[in-house]
This record gives sequence, C-alpha cells and structure tokens, in this order.
Amino acid sequence: MTAKYAAALSEHPSGPEAVAEVVSQVQDTLEDTPTLVMLFASASYRDAMKQITKLAMDVLKPQCLLATLSDTVIGGNREVESQPAMALWGTSEGHIQGVRLTGGNPQEISNTRESSNTRESGGGDPSVGDLPLATTLLLLADPFSFPTEDLLFNLAEDQPDIRVVGGLTTAVTRPGSAQLWLNGDLYSDGAVGALVSEIPSVRSIVSQGCHPTGSPYTVTRAEGNHLLELGGRPALMRLRDLVATASDEERRLMRKGLHVGIAVDESHLEYTGGDFLIRGIIDLDRESGAVAVGGMVEVGDTIQFHVRDAETATSDLRSSFADETAQGALLFTCNGRGTHMFGTPNHDAGLISDMLNDLPLAGMSCAGEIGPVGQKNYLHGFTTSVALFGRET
Repeated sequence: MTAKYAAALSEHPSGPEAVAEVVSQVQDTLEDTPTLVMLFASASYRDAMKQITKLAMDVLKPQCLLATLSDTVIGGNREVESQPAMALWGTSEGHIQGVRLTGGNPQEISNTRESSNTRESGGGDPSVGDLPLATTLLLLADPFSFPTEDLLFNLAEDQPDIRVVGGLTTAVTRPGSAQLWLNGDLYSDGAVGALVSEIPSVRSIVSQGCHPTGSPYTVTRAEGNHLLELGGRPALMRLRDLVATASDEERRLMRKGLHVGIAVDESHLEYTGGDFLIRGIIDLDRESGAVAVGGMVEVGDTIQFHVRDAETATSDLRSSFADETAQGALLFTCNGRGTHMFGTPNHDAGLISDMLNDLPLAGMSCAGEIGPVGQKNYLHGFTTSVALFGRET
C-alpha cells in the first residue's frame, strides 16, 4: 500500500546497513518520488554519514534531503537514546526548497549552489529571503554558531507568515563538530533547512509542558531580562507571596521547576497555559528584589508564574493532540525530556503515535526546540515541537 508520507527506523549497528533498511522501507511506502527526505542518525554513524546520505540521495532522488546527528533518534513510537539508530522520513507532497543559512539579509540570498532547489545566505543577520509562497521552514541548526533567535526576530519583522519548526542539533561536543547535511553536502556550522510550500494542512504544535500558578500580573518595571516590579511591587516579593499561599502540591511542583510565562496576546481577558511563552527563572536578586528570566521582558507585559513536571508535561501533550489528525509528523523534543524527565522511554513519541493512529513519524532530541507560540516563532527549552502534515481521511 502506497502513501504520501512514510517513516522507518533501523537500529542496525552498521551505517550502510541501517540506511539500506530505512531507504527500502520508505521507497516501498511512498507513492511517488519524494519531495523531502529527513534523516536523523545517532553519533555512532558519524564517520559513515557521507556514504549514508549519498545512498539516500541516489536511491530516493528527493527534491531536498536534510540530515543530522542526534543523541536520541525518533522513529514511529520509539525514542532510541544513546544507542545506534537511524530514522528516515519522507513525503511525496508539495514543493521543497533547500536552504543553507550562515546569516544574511533577505536581499543577499541567491541561487548560488549547484541545485536549483537550494538557496544560500551570506553574512550578517540571518534570514531566508523574500519567499512569500513558503508556509513552513524546517530548520536544523548548530547550537554553537547559528544565531537562531536573530533569525526568528528577522522573520517576525520581514516574513511573519512563515512558520518555523525544528531544533538545535545534539551530538555536538564543540564548535565545528556539527554534522548538517543538505543534498549530500556537509556543513559543520550555521544551519540547513527546507522551505515547504504547496502542501495542504501543514501546521505545528508546541507543547511547553507547564501550567500556570497564582495570578497574572502586569510588568510595571523591567530592565532587559530582569523583572523588577509586578503590579507595582517587587517581583521577588510577588514570588514569595505565591510560595507562601500555595498548596503543598504546588510547592512540590515549584521545587521541581518554577518558570515565568509571558503572555503572547495581551488582548485576552483570561489566560490559559497555552497563552504564554515559557521562560525559566535563572536568578533571584534578594537585594534589589529582581527576578531574572531567560528572555526579554517589557513594561506592560502580562506574566504569570508556571510550574513543570512529568505529570504536567504529559497532560499538556495529551491536550495538545486531543483533536488532531494527520498523515505525517516530524517531532523535535528537548534532550532534557525522555527517560531523564519521565522515568520511562518513548514518552513523547509513544503518546503522539498513539493519539495520531501510528502515523509516519520521525525526529530527534534537541538542545533547543523551535516552534511558534501565538503568531511568532520562538526558541524553546524542555518542549516538544511538532510539524503535522495532511489530515487523516
């Protein structure tokens, strides 16, 4: 039986054997030549990646192939952590244009590579150029060298309708050790991506795994990433009041992880967990009463403290996919989740696969996940970011 989406997982210790297995399965499933192939491989295949990507390109002949290494490889309902594994995902739908990003203004991107389906950016602020037909950018980035947040800021200014989903690669031990593959070419820095157009019903879900606690406050004083006053009182005093009045269960959750949610849409009269961009608390200044968070805050923002634990993350993921159907999915999950967070393997992949009827799914663990919250794209931590393709018929 053929389909528009396919995924395969191999745990063969030999790279050439593993890629032969997954390529054969994807080729047998797809109804046509793939437009996009995504390959995720564990670090044990590092030395064989040139041969691996060449075989995938030669046999499948996709419009675009993206590949990288990861500490955890996801295929179907499996998350293979720190063991040899290779996942291949492909679709025969739409039009795909590969992009190589090292930075660049929109005007600086041109068709400079061998393939007419590839664009490359030069130095400066990262962007992807004037591509109004693209609806989604799937992005794999080096955590050491690529200014991901700058790219997302530029896109919000220049091309706000483009959705960005992906992550910062793991299995990177030092600057220059990344493996980012685009159409058989290796890059050790920057980013590679695929601009997706002409695929119906592409959408994204970001599950941040938190729920709000206490009351929302308006930021009345702030400086950079420091919350100075909330509702006219020192931010640290507000936090102490929250802890003092919380239930025993809420205090237990706060000890496991306390965060700040910044409302992404100030027009709401009431807020729920999905209305906030979650950022961690990174410092408390007892002298000034400031609370430092992992993101910029401004006077007038609405914030609410949030808690996160395994149970909350599971509940949030279930609610995020409760009404969804899809024909294919790409999953980018934090490398701090998995067995480290949930105590059992295959949590995110298993839950999503179960809720979406075992659809073709592949992906990887990330050192930072990319996905939209509200109308803007953000770089996250401890989240699950998913690109969904098509709808179940």
